[in-house]
Amino acid sequence: MNQPVRVLVVDDSALMRKLIPQILQTDTSIRVVGTAMDGNFGLKKIEELKPQVITLDLEMPGMGGIDMLKEIMRLHRIPVIVVSSHSTSGASVTLKALSLGAFDFVAKPQDVSARMPEIARELIAKIKAAAQSRGLRVAPLAVTTPAPAVKTRTKSGVVPTRVFAIGISTGGPQALQYLLPQLPGDFPGSIVVVQHMPEGFTDMFAKRLDETCALHVKEAQSGDLLQAGRVLISPGNRHLKVKKLPLGDVAVLSDDPKVNGHRPSVDVLFRSVAEEFGDKAAGIIMTGMGDDGAEGLGAIRAAGGVTIAQSEESCVVYGMPKAAIERGYATRVVALDALTNTLLAQCTHDRKSAVPADTAANGRSATAGQSS
Repeated sequence: MNQPVRVLVVDDSALMRKLIPQILQTDTSIRVVGTAMDGNFGLKKIEELKPQVITLDLEMPGMGGIDMLKEIMRLHRIPVIVVSSHSTSGASVTLKALSLGAFDFVAKPQDVSARMPEIARELIAKIKAAAQSRGLRVAPLAVTTPAPAVKTRTKSGVVPTRVFAIGISTGGPQALQYLLPQLPGDFPGSIVVVQHMPEGFTDMFAKRLDETCALHVKEAQSGDLLQAGRVLISPGNRHLKVKKLPLGDVAVLSDDPKVNGHRPSVDVLFRSVAEEFGDKAAGIIMTGMGDDGAEGLGAIRAAGGVTIAQSEESCVVYGMPKAAIERGYATRVVALDALTNTLLAQCTHDRKSAVPADTAANGRSATAGQSS
């Protein structure tokens, strides 16, 4: 019989040190082995209690969460799930924690005492995923990625050769921080991304990515054009779709019900890209829990598009790519460190395959002349 996952709760709030264990004890496969009120006490409890997963508040007196996280990453490499404030400052420090190697985060509801049980399922699922994870392999790659010295961007309005849709969840911020800065500013494709992340976090996440990329990265708004060299990140709590229009292809946001328990949902984006772009679509499903995006990737494949799944050894959590691969929807399996070259090679192939209208017309005229 498997032993329960041993969890240490670190939070300066006495209320949170009471509520989080109450939530977790509803699942018999999790055992809270202790609590701590700040980073110093937390580090001592790690030595004493040997937890497998830590939940961590970042805003604490004494040794704060960021300093404790750095010590955990240096000394213990234990998965850390941040319990974050929904405030702007809370979002900023949470994204910093993810870049330093935190496994994932959950956002505290505004009314903690009344609504904390609402995040119970999410917190429990992430603790179990953290305990089973392959280790925090992505973060060091992200930290060492240099920011481009000059932003050489594609001219606005350039029609992309292909639309690349990325679906990603746990481990996603680190993976995207590694992948996107490696793509050149004149990347000929358009990129649309669903990253499972709550409302209030995605705009800041997009801005942080934009600071490190030659590409233009922004949180998507309805009507944003799909342009070469542009990356659109779906806002938290909104679905992202795409639409082909006579004056340009655009992003469309919606408040439709959750799909697979998510809004935004990867399946919603992938199905939309498949319907609108057919064989000019590409779906990339990356690290994350669950199976959101698997069926959507199948829709892209059925439409004749390119389908790629991140390899198991390069995922923080293999759930989403695994589901797509097992269902036969991923035609290629690619490690994170090879994904940049894969996307660039696809764009090169698309350019070579494209036949300009005047060339095609001349070819038809020549053929007609030979047969007359």
